[in-house]
Amino acid sequence: MQGSRVDVNALVAGWLRDLAFVQTAREKRLAFKRAADSVWQLDRPLTDLVDGGALTARIPGVGPSSTRVILEVLEAGDSATVDRVIAASGRGAEVVRRRQLRRNFLSRAEVLRVLADRRLDGPTAADYRGDFQMHSAWSDGRTSIAAMATACRERGYDRCAITDHSHGLRIAGGISMDDAARQHREIDALNVQLAPAFRILKGIEANIDADGALDIPLDGAPAFELVLAAPHAGLRLAQPQTARLLTALSHPAVRILAHPSGRKIDARAGIAADWAVVFARAAELGVAVEIDGDPSRQDVDFERAAMALEAGCLFALDSDAHAPGQLHYADTALAHARLAGIPPARIVNCWPDARFDRWLDQRSSGR
Repeated sequence: MQGSRVDVNALVAGWLRDLAFVQTAREKRLAFKRAADSVWQLDRPLTDLVDGGALTARIPGVGPSSTRVILEVLEAGDSATVDRVIAASGRGAEVVRRRQLRRNFLSRAEVLRVLADRRLDGPTAADYRGDFQMHSAWSDGRTSIAAMATACRERGYDRCAITDHSHGLRIAGGISMDDAARQHREIDALNVQLAPAFRILKGIEANIDADGALDIPLDGAPAFELVLAAPHAGLRLAQPQTARLLTALSHPAVRILAHPSGRKIDARAGIAADWAVVFARAAELGVAVEIDGDPSRQDVDFERAAMALEAGCLFALDSDAHAPGQLHYADTALAHARLAGIPPARIVNCWPDARFDRWLDQRSSGR
């Protein structure tokens, strides 16, 4: 586990986001958000870029005011400058609430440190054979299926799943069953070109509604080789939603419970549930619990993943990419898996084809 180690880039980015949040001028708000994003995405910890109380390298989007905050946080662990601005804004309570929604989020530099730490057990990039949540222009992705598959091959994968949103999530351009049939013909044609070196799976990210039902018909589910179920609404409710997730898990087609809580950094904690009960049921049914590597999600995190591991769960480590340049988000999922000590044998992305296909086929066997 990560223990008491401080992720300095995540810490600094948080202070910069706080400063952005309390700005009244749009231009300043956007400027500090850009600075926070740049720090969050750095490949190296900020401590490597400071000498003699000054930054030794230019960070895109980071100007003098942001630099002052960075140096204060690196020196003292907090920023007197930001504290003064927050106090003057009258929004201190809101800032405190937002800070509570940053637990166990890893910066890019921390992800790379974890992946390079040989003292940690768990999966490596060499173990990872395919990414099973990504989106194309068929729903809310930015590029074609062919472009996503090409980028996956360039990362050394031998398979991927295209999991565009199902029709119930209209805000994300969810696809109908007719759309899915046309998409599957496109995937079939691509697979003829790519075989045997690479395989595109016909997937879907089904939406879990308030009662736990999915937005794909039971008789339509067999059209998909891989069904992910994910919550996208009701994510800020205080009451437990254990029953909602258990109902979704009971759908015979579901193979992956995707970003199970629906948390988002600085925005929401996600679903409240009895996670021990949810994970026990997922383990019983052979449904994989996803670690979503989107930097704003990181859901489940390493602490909750360790709980799922103890419950006997399988895992899926996915990027949730909406463009080729986001496929490296899978690294974040790998980092959380390493911090949780999950062995590759429990991760469906690492399995050989025969074992993976047997697991897929359980979707229609009643498990």
